[in-house]
Amino acid sequence: MKKIILNLAVTLDGFIEGPNGEIDWCIMDDDMNFDAFIDSIDTMFYGRVSYDAWGNFQPDDNTSQVEKEMWKSIHSKNKFVFSSQNRNDENAVFISSDIANKVAEIKNQGGKDIWLYGGANLIKTFINLNLIDVYKISVHPVALGSGKPLFENLSERVGLKLIDTRVFKSGVVELTYITE
Repeated sequence: MKKIILNLAVTLDGFIEGPNGEIDWCIMDDDMNFDAFIDSIDTMFYGRVSYDAWGNFQPDDNTSQVEKEMWKSIHSKNKFVFSSQNRNDENAVFISSDIANKVAEIKNQGGKDIWLYGGANLIKTFINLNLIDVYKISVHPVALGSGKPLFENLSERVGLKLIDTRVFKSGVVELTYITE
């Protein structure tokens, strides 16, 4: 069965975005091997706001070839958008109700794992419905003081078991947890 993986960058003080939505603090080191993660998935889950911002994002001409290839690979995945808006989109399937059952159906389809891309509201929903199998949290060496926290308004405690730790040259520490 497919696993749902939350692969997400956070600041040392636990924010996934700054107070104005900024993510300019996020570091992409070449030793992170993000391509291997992208190759390990075949499906992506988006909230509507994140999908509208990033689901069909096209880098400009000045973007490096490596980043262009990364976006090409990301856009080749099956995309599901969780939203109260049910709209037709040739690049994604929109899901507007019965989240837990629809997620179970998708997980049972077989194939590679699923990246829970976000945004914040969808991540909170998945946390509270206990739908995340793997938390891959990259802690970046910066503190913002305010912004959007990863864990906010939890309906109950989330028990996690650390299964891997990686440290990158930039000082980013990737912590991989599974749910207990």
